[in-house]
Amino acid sequence: MIARSRHLVACSAAALAGAVLVAGCGARPLSDLHASEAAAATALTSEDAPKLEPAAKTINSISPDPKLAKLVPTAVRKNGLQFSTSQGYPPMELFASDGSTIIGVDPALGRAIARVLGLRITINDADFNAQIPGLLTKRYDIVMSSMSDTKERQQKVAFVDYVLAGAAMQVRKGNPDNLTGPGDLCGRTVSVVDNGSSLAVTEKYSKACTKAGKKKIKILRFTGDQDALLALKSGRADTNITDYVVAASHAADPKQQLDVVALKGTESPWGIAMNPTGKKLISAVQSALDKLIAGGQYQRILAAYNMKGLAVQKATINGGTQ
Repeated sequence: MIARSRHLVACSAAALAGAVLVAGCGARPLSDLHASEAAAATALTSEDAPKLEPAAKTINSISPDPKLAKLVPTAVRKNGLQFSTSQGYPPMELFASDGSTIIGVDPALGRAIARVLGLRITINDADFNAQIPGLLTKRYDIVMSSMSDTKERQQKVAFVDYVLAGAAMQVRKGNPDNLTGPGDLCGRTVSVVDNGSSLAVTEKYSKACTKAGKKKIKILRFTGDQDALLALKSGRADTNITDYVVAASHAADPKQQLDVVALKGTESPWGIAMNPTGKKLISAVQSALDKLIAGGQYQRILAAYNMKGLAVQKATINGGTQ
């Protein structure tokens, strides 16, 4: 017991004196420890997407980009990318069939960005109103939750815009009335949710019709999406105007027997929100998204969810103007 104690004292004294810890003291040299820590801080990771993710094949084909990975702050490299979303808005964010795995356009693109940057990623599900506070307290690194990039929000966070979302017409399968845009709606019957953005869009189109000397649009107003959709399916309405994301999701479901027609000019950007003080991470995420766009993986991920109509040509910082 005494001999062992003296051995420990000798090793401790050597350490305090700044000597190299040799193998006889039961430890590795400090230079090895520092090298190990440095390697861990710069190691690139390729984390596979869940099997229930429809875009898993595309995501898993993405390799880390060492040049872009160098843009990632050390703390994020060490702890992994803390990603937050708010599931419940399919197909952007939703639970998979197992009831626990979060999938959707937003998590899929988040996983793809993490692959480019060689990062581990943790998908967090939080209330929408808790997202921005979570960024500001640095609980989360990025938020992707169908969040509109607005001037008001830009006062608190920075955005890398990743899709353009607007309104659309839902039409019966095959588009029997050949409705291609607002000009085809004059004299037609359109169902909408009352007091929503779709009503405002439809009223604007109706005024344009009368100004052009054509018949106004007959607008059927409903309290909810399902009733407005039922009006289309039953034949009471020629089309239903709603969010493009909702319309495209319905069109992807064969049971609905619907097609979608995007309404050009109604789009506004949705952004990946980040803490504005994290300029290195903002640059890294923007560069990673641009790489995915250029490589085609971005478009394939959108296509996996029937959301090709949301695509942007490049990643823009704070592009929202409203």
